[in-house]
Amino acid sequence: MGEKKIIIAIDGHSSTGKSTVAKQLAKKLHYIYVDTGAMYRAIALYAMRKGYIDESHFDQEKLEKDLPEIVINFEINPDTGLAEALLNNENIEKEIRTLKVSKHVSKIAAVSAVRRKLVEQQNNMGIDKGIVMDGRDIGTVVFPNAELKLFMTATAKDRAERRYIELKERGENVTYEDVLMNVVNRDHIDSTRKDSPLRKASDAIKIDNSNLTLQQQFDQILKLAQTAIENA
Repeated sequence: MGEKKIIIAIDGHSSTGKSTVAKQLAKKLHYIYVDTGAMYRAIALYAMRKGYIDESHFDQEKLEKDLPEIVINFEINPDTGLAEALLNNENIEKEIRTLKVSKHVSKIAAVSAVRRKLVEQQNNMGIDKGIVMDGRDIGTVVFPNAELKLFMTATAKDRAERRYIELKERGENVTYEDVLMNVVNRDHIDSTRKDSPLRKASDAIKIDNSNLTLQQQFDQILKLAQTAIENA
């Protein structure tokens, strides 16, 4: 009989490295990784392309009407072995990681109709377990019965510094001040929205990685995962 499979839910603030550690963990455990942030980013990109959202306006009604036409999937990149996001069969992985898209993600994620559509998809992805999913409400809304729930956080300054370096390495023309403002604004919108606000589940384990290296963080989380699998 094979090893029992569980659901691992990783929530937390933006730019805490949730996706990085979730990918590492899924690869190590041979689990499926689902980046729910990419799903919201894909819808943000769709809205931007259609002219439904920009710095000064957001036509929520038009976006909601288009939701049945939006199909989001993931495909494995054979070179990296990692899942990449598709929007209506177009690979948009690089485009959705820009600061331009980041500025609108929290507004998109606050729309109840968008959340309903994506939460339903996310629920279906977890039916067979053996999944690592990261986002803002995975342990509180999507998988409240997940066997392991983590809540990742770090200071806004630390998160902005990491994000700034990441964006500069990708060749984006950004300033640290803009990145920090984006982190702070996203925290506010994510934590104060009416529908599924960002909050730590009562049974989630808090991981503050302000002073942890990526390796230290991964080792700590892997131990937690192995214990949860043993106890399942």
